[in-house]
Amino acid sequence: MRRSMNEQPIIMDKNPSSPIAESFRSLRTSVEHIMSKQDLRTILITSARPQEGKTTTAANLAISFAQIDKKVLLIDADLRKPSLHHVFNKPNRGGLCNLVSGQCSIQDVIRETYVDNLYVITSGPIPTNPSEILASERMSELLADMKQIFDVIIIDSSPILGLSDGQILSTKCDGVYIVIQFGMTRRSDVQAAMKSLEQVQSNLLGSILNKAKLKPTDRYAYKYNYFRRNIDQESG
Repeated sequence: MRRSMNEQPIIMDKNPSSPIAESFRSLRTSVEHIMSKQDLRTILITSARPQEGKTTTAANLAISFAQIDKKVLLIDADLRKPSLHHVFNKPNRGGLCNLVSGQCSIQDVIRETYVDNLYVITSGPIPTNPSEILASERMSELLADMKQIFDVIIIDSSPILGLSDGQILSTKCDGVYIVIQFGMTRRSDVQAAMKSLEQVQSNLLGSILNKAKLKPTDRYAYKYNYFRRNIDQESG
């Protein structure tokens, strides 16, 4: 499917031969291996704090799976500051909030994207009770229903610290990755986020380090690295 003029190209689409795109393929391979070993289908992508790259990571990872002919669903479950509708230039009048509240069906809110095999559910209107929506039994039922339709479900959530949304949603997903931004994310924040997830017995699969410089002389080249439960190497 051809990308429209208003959709924002992301690296897996804009520059698929770049080192960053290759890093996402390596990440996909690691995630795919863990998914096969643990029989995982729903993967939550979150971060300790805002603006650490979780949405970009979720979108690129979803595209990387779609490119190997997996049927992929990308869900915007950040019900406070949603952004996937901007990335894919989709209307956000109806989405996850409407679906959970019973105002519409799954078919009403699943939208095709310009990437073959990739579908998106936007957040819908920002609700007054995001935590209650995510904690609902209906949310659990919907994720179970979607597992019958899609090979991979990637969910973008609110940051962990300061909000209960991500922690709640992590208990409904098969596995969780924390996105860490090189030079920005504090080690103490990563530790606090991991502790918060472990308190609710989430399946914390690891962390993804983004925007690490390829070499000291290159200010604008970044890569994504995968770390399995290892915060000793993270930025602080």
